[in-house]
Amino acid sequence: MALVRSRTASLNLFNKFLHQSFRVPNRNLSSVAADVHNQSTIESMKRDLLNLDINSQIGSCMPIASMRIGTFIHNIEVNPGQGGKLVRAAGTSAKILKEPKSRYCLIRLPSGAEKLIDTRCRATVGTVSNPTHGAKKLRKAGQSRWLGRRPVVRGVAMNPVDHPHGGGEGRSKSSGSYGKTSRTPWGKPCKCGFKTAKSRRRN
Repeated sequence: MALVRSRTASLNLFNKFLHQSFRVPNRNLSSVAADVHNQSTIESMKRDLLNLDINSQIGSCMPIASMRIGTFIHNIEVNPGQGGKLVRAAGTSAKILKEPKSRYCLIRLPSGAEKLIDTRCRATVGTVSNPTHGAKKLRKAGQSRWLGRRPVVRGVAMNPVDHPHGGGEGRSKSSGSYGKTSRTPWGKPCKCGFKTAKSRRRN
């Protein structure tokens, strides 16, 4: 209903603009013929506006409830009115897998995961631009510094005082850590099923 209301308002505004644009004070035969031609043009443009499908317009931002199944979208809100949070990287897009008629809509994210999103959340139709961003190669190490990326030093290349993986003779993976499992720089086990994330409290 809101979609129909917005189309009607835009059509009325367009009609008012055209009538003001084509107002001619001195009328003669040539101006009358021009007006007839303009009126036919206006009518054809009105028909095009009425038949215009906003869902197919790339760049249109609207609630997911107003979209169709199979639409490619990006910049998706997680909570209504929060602002776009998902699918914002270059060249990415998500796809609507379920007709958004119920409270939640099933969306496939670029990672392949499927997520239920509230249909009141807004999203933008289309794909994010610059799809070749991931294929770009850095020419030298300084270029990654220009992007604000600092160097990453391996733990096995450090001393034992700096990292649990440090020490040993040569490129050692065990002698420096005395046969222990892989650990974080702060000494917590990792890569062995040990959960390092904070557990969520469920009420």
